[in-house]
Amino acid sequence: MDDYDPFEFPDSDLAPVEATASRLALLTLEEAHDLLRVLVAVAQEGGPVSAEADRLAKEIAARVPSEN
Repeated sequence: MDDYDPFEFPDSDLAPVEATASRLALLTLEEAHDLLRVLVAVAQEGGPVSAEADRLAKEIAARVPSEN
């Protein structure tokens, strides 16, 4: 598994990045809150990506209105 690439999806049906780049530019408010919840959960797990998840959660939380 030395040549394992977590971003390589040889058998996937994902659209090429060029076709999806404009769709990824904006999230709905609901999507942003969903993503924030996932990132907070990952950050609380304490795994190898928890610090990055915490950083991203803080960045998103600073940019979107609260759900309340």
